[in-house]
Amino acid sequence: MNDLPLSFIPLAAAILFAPLSVGIIRSTKAFFAGRKGFPVFQTYRDLFKLMHKGIVYSSSVSWLFKIAPLSSLAASIIACAWLPFGGFSGLFSFTGGFLLIAYLFGASRFVTMLASLDTASAFEGMGANREALFSVFAEPALLLGFGAVVVAPGSSSLENAISVAQNTAFSDYVAAAALAAAAFFILALAENSRIPVDDPTTHLELTMIHEAMILDNSGPDLAFIEYASSLKVWFFDVLIADIVLPFFHVGIIAQFFGTFLIVLALAALTGIVESSMARLRLLKVPQFIGSAAAFAFIAILFKAIL
Repeated sequence: MNDLPLSFIPLAAAILFAPLSVGIIRSTKAFFAGRKGFPVFQTYRDLFKLMHKGIVYSSSVSWLFKIAPLSSLAASIIACAWLPFGGFSGLFSFTGGFLLIAYLFGASRFVTMLASLDTASAFEGMGANREALFSVFAEPALLLGFGAVVVAPGSSSLENAISVAQNTAFSDYVAAAALAAAAFFILALAENSRIPVDDPTTHLELTMIHEAMILDNSGPDLAFIEYASSLKVWFFDVLIADIVLPFFHVGIIAQFFGTFLIVLALAALTGIVESSMARLRLLKVPQFIGSAAAFAFIAILFKAIL
């Protein structure tokens, strides 16, 4: 669908339900740990409380530290506005749009790293150092993953690629799509600082990556960062759902609810993965992220051959 008002539906769904994905991940982890855990809507309450708290700034920070959380949130919102959702076109769709999304996530990472260095904290600098190292492996894998999705006759955007997939025979589509989905699931764990790459709940100095960079943030700034993180989780889950859903060749209503259910199932799967394995050693993380690049590259080969 190309109706402009309807194009706001994917963005509205992301804004409304992104924190729910994080809540499902936490509840799943609590279930497998044998705990009652927080309700799935606890993330909304946490964001609400943070928005009503004050902000404390270190005497060493500059304007860069103050604009970084909002910049990160803006990048995540624009990225989610680009994605189709449940048969509805994204707000933005143009040739090579996936490159803009890769640059947006890169820019978000860059300003977060600069903000952490702006605090003059060696601890946060360590986190920024690790984040920069892993981004060297994650960003090429992300571009290869996008390439695996859009490499199809006459398609150079995700929306067109999905339209092509809807009219492609199952046997010609399933292998490449499954590999691309696997690549993006690995990237979702890496880009969102989830186990086995990072642990968003830890405060152990030797293992922290993303959390180390935001230790000085508080109040609404921290809420912006947490909300941006939940939007990024939502982005990757919706992207995987967009890749998987053409398997079923269903109508528009079924596409909408099917996409939503797949996103929630992926959030639960993320919680299962985090509950069933330990965090990798730092030296093993590049190999893990490299496997996503390998899956994406093989998917491109499948599409090129077929």
